[in-house]
Amino acid sequence: MSNIVIVESKNDRIFMQAMVKKLNCDIQVASPIYIDDYKSLEGLSETELIKALKSLEANIDKKGIEKIGIIIDIDNCSEQERLKFVDRCIKEVFEAESLSSTKQFIDICADNGTNAKLACYFTNVGGKGELETLLKAIKARESPHADCLNSWKTCIESQGKQINQKGFDKFWVSIYLRYDTCSDNEQQQAGRKCTMSGFDYVMERKKDIWDWNHPALDDLKEFFKLFC
Repeated sequence: MSNIVIVESKNDRIFMQAMVKKLNCDIQVASPIYIDDYKSLEGLSETELIKALKSLEANIDKKGIEKIGIIIDIDNCSEQERLKFVDRCIKEVFEAESLSSTKQFIDICADNGTNAKLACYFTNVGGKGELETLLKAIKARESPHADCLNSWKTCIESQGKQINQKGFDKFWVSIYLRYDTCSDNEQQQAGRKCTMSGFDYVMERKKDIWDWNHPALDDLKEFFKLFC
């Protein structure tokens, strides 16, 4: 039997794979659901999640899938709003009971009668945010360059401009990677080795720039342990 997790983006997949490796769990992290970061809340498409679940439905029996996970960002939604979103998508594809909480399996049944278990988790810190919010929280190196963005943000806001938290967190992480954790040698190929575009390199070669024991990861670890 095998387990599979659906994630929201390529970088989510890279990070979750590193987490799974840390926990030594037998989980395959599935091809991601790609979304447009510049859309509003509706940017996380029900259509894409339904399509991913339908693709999975055809393989549950063939690949012996026993447990399925879904990980998406909570962004600025409540947990209940996100649960309803995922629940609608699940019920378009499977016969299933309603999701009542994260980190808890429900039984699902495909049209061919194949059964599996499914649970979800919403990436967050303190009930808000996304992957970059989490990365900012678990940074393990001194971050003078990135932290100076707080002064920049204050300056911008003093002139009547607004920087939303999502955009700020992305900017903070990009500066942390580029200037606080990038060696002199890596600086020569910064685009490939010191950016979120090169996140696969970062997570393969520089895992120690994150604090893997940070309490912000506790809930995510609990979720993955459901599959271990």
